[in-house]
Amino acid sequence: MTDERRVLIVESRYYEDIADQLAKGAIQVLDAAGIAHDRLAVPGVFEIPAAIRFALRSMETHAATTDYDGFVALGTVIRGETDHHAHIAREATRALMDIAVDKAVALGFGVLTCDTEKQARVRAAVDGKNKGGEAARACLRMMELRKTLRLAQR
Repeated sequence: MTDERRVLIVESRYYEDIADQLAKGAIQVLDAAGIAHDRLAVPGVFEIPAAIRFALRSMETHAATTDYDGFVALGTVIRGETDHHAHIAREATRALMDIAVDKAVALGFGVLTCDTEKQARVRAAVDGKNKGGEAARACLRMMELRKTLRLAQR
């Protein structure tokens, strides 16, 4: 049984198999809580904040056909030979924090920043650290907090 609340999962699909595990963990948590969800795929972690901001802007202008009570950001940044990964991770994290704070939205952060693909796989795996599930639980908790403080999205 689902209630009227809805969450948008915005996921970077750059590392497909890792993205699948992150999404699976998040979806399991949302389904268990009876929360409806939609998924929106973006090319990489850098695009996640813009996609969430697009959804918020669409809701603000009443162009959206769906209002979201929370967001789950999922993706993976892995260290490479240059410092590119550091710039992507830092700026995406900062932008997501800015959105959460400035727009007072419930946002679960499930962006992995790892040295190796092996580390990312362990953190993403539903039977491992299940960081996708953690991000969904954080989103749900922040949705509850918004409601407690009478700031419900809708």
